[in-house]
Amino acid sequence: MDFKNRFDHDFYPFKNLAEIERVRNITKEDILAMGGKHPNNPNIELEVVPDGDFELRMITDMVQRIVDSDRYDQKCVMIMCNPNPTYAKVAYLLNALKVNMRNVKFYMMDEWADEDGNIAPLSYKAGFGYAFEKFMLNNIKDLGFKRENFIYHSAENTPAYSKMLEDDGEADVVYSGPGWPAHLAFIDPVEDWFKPTMEEYLAQPAKVAKLHPLTIAQNSLHGGFGYSGDISKVPPMGAMMGPRDAMKAKFVFDMHGITTAGSKVTWQRLTSRLCIFGEPSQEVPASILQLRENPTKIHISDTLAETIIDHEIFQY
Repeated sequence: MDFKNRFDHDFYPFKNLAEIERVRNITKEDILAMGGKHPNNPNIELEVVPDGDFELRMITDMVQRIVDSDRYDQKCVMIMCNPNPTYAKVAYLLNALKVNMRNVKFYMMDEWADEDGNIAPLSYKAGFGYAFEKFMLNNIKDLGFKRENFIYHSAENTPAYSKMLEDDGEADVVYSGPGWPAHLAFIDPVEDWFKPTMEEYLAQPAKVAKLHPLTIAQNSLHGGFGYSGDISKVPPMGAMMGPRDAMKAKFVFDMHGITTAGSKVTWQRLTSRLCIFGEPSQEVPASILQLRENPTKIHISDTLAETIIDHEIFQY
């Protein structure tokens, strides 16, 4: 039998085999040799970060911005990624430093929606708004934060989300990291987003859209859904910021460091290479960060930067 190892997965739109092979062959030594500079965009800074320091970098950036908003009495608009107990650590430091948060405005990056496009309420325990409220907002009640400055996705907020950002002078920072199908926020490579030109694609505001099957599979491994591959628990749609919000942000703090329960196993190692070094395309949504004119810092953990090598013995 003539067996051809070829890519023929109709559910995934990115089928440029030559580009996949090119980025697959980018070694850790290649990345380190770049000296912190992106090969195609001088506005992007690359840093390979020790695994143990990865969370600390994000916490430090968040706390520093919030402290500065108090110290210099200036607005700080932050688009916050999928929350987790890390935010409890951020809140702990803010309380210890007695930071006044009167000038801070939090926008949630994305949220779940059901098959009819109904956005999950704050009471939905697997929701991002629920988690942010639990780990962050409930722990900063005495720091002067104004509840109206918590912008979460809802039937009222999502249609106005991008206009609110514009009125706020755009986001000072977006905290991001790609999903398995290379999504940025929940901007997946699905027909709800595709446009005839990249210019039209990049101009799209926040909305509710369908999710890619790989996004659903990825999230079935998250604790909020039982970390057991139960895709029946994961909603099929999401509400999310638009490409225009990422492109117009003054700074993007992009993180590549997800592994399976702290092991060397990760779905993100190839995806990250496509996003960071692959040709920007609508089929790889997070690759649009390469087109940004404002500063972007990309953090790659040691484990994610590792050279991709096939293993005959190690399987599951």
